[in-house]
Amino acid sequence: MTEGQAPKTMPEATGSPGPVPEGSFVRAARAIDRWYRPALPPERLAALRILVGAFSTVYLAIRTPQLFGLATLGGFRPTGLATLLSGPLPDAVVVAQPLVALALGVAFTLGLAYRVTGPAFALALVWVLTYRNSFGMIFHTENLTVAHVLVLGCSRAADVWSLDARRAARRGRPAPAPSPAHGWPVRLLALVTVAAYLLAGLAKLRLSGLTWAASDLLRNYIAYDNLRKLLLADWYSPLGAWLVGHAWIFPPLAFASLLIELLAPLALVGPRVARVWSWLAWSFHAGVLAIMAIFFPYPLLGLAFAPLFEVEKLPLFRRLRRAR
Repeated sequence: MTEGQAPKTMPEATGSPGPVPEGSFVRAARAIDRWYRPALPPERLAALRILVGAFSTVYLAIRTPQLFGLATLGGFRPTGLATLLSGPLPDAVVVAQPLVALALGVAFTLGLAYRVTGPAFALALVWVLTYRNSFGMIFHTENLTVAHVLVLGCSRAADVWSLDARRAARRGRPAPAPSPAHGWPVRLLALVTVAAYLLAGLAKLRLSGLTWAASDLLRNYIAYDNLRKLLLADWYSPLGAWLVGHAWIFPPLAFASLLIELLAPLALVGPRVARVWSWLAWSFHAGVLAIMAIFFPYPLLGLAFAPLFEVEKLPLFRRLRRAR
């Protein structure tokens, strides 16, 4: 710098820097987060707690005599959590298990001390049914019910329409507003339902490929199942036995069942698509009952598909909505 020349200075800041543009990955992540954690009303989650909890408790009550009978049943082959055992449990423990689970199920459904009874009932249900499945046939029809109870038990499903909420209201606590805390469990329940059907379809493809939909596999299975039940003097389907004589019917039925399962993710697109898919899936289970005499109570009662809809608006909950 020469004499008399003004020193050079740094230009002054003209303001704070503008917002950093988001990348496509960040935008996608935020969109997924908004979809997975919507701000849903707490009543929807509470309605699902009541429906699923009531079903699970009644289901356990119906099976309690059978669960008691495990105390004298041989052939213990542990599966799942029961592999932690070195042998069958003492008779008194076997009898106590379903009773404890039933008590927790009632508390779960009513929303009583839910922070404790919610996860406790979920774990009790898993244990009791796993122990039952260690004595013979594994009942895969229970898996979706148990998965839904696990999700509900770890959520804030008792913030409204519960004994806990009634006690909180008496203490002056304001009613909770719609929030992501009530939205993500509902979304997860829907994802679990969709995943269960999708995995069933993928299992068919893995075991038999497209042969499932282009052969007599389904026909042979229905014939075997009904004949076995007839020989054992069990309840079988006369309709299924009659249909076996019409071979052309079964490839379309097999293809339709496979398609319903593989297209399950479409139910997440929106309520209209969910309604169509749920009706088709329900019809599939109704068909299984008609031609194989196999009763899947959870989906046939509509509970498997309940997370896809605004169940809090059912007439069943009209009185609770008025009380709110």
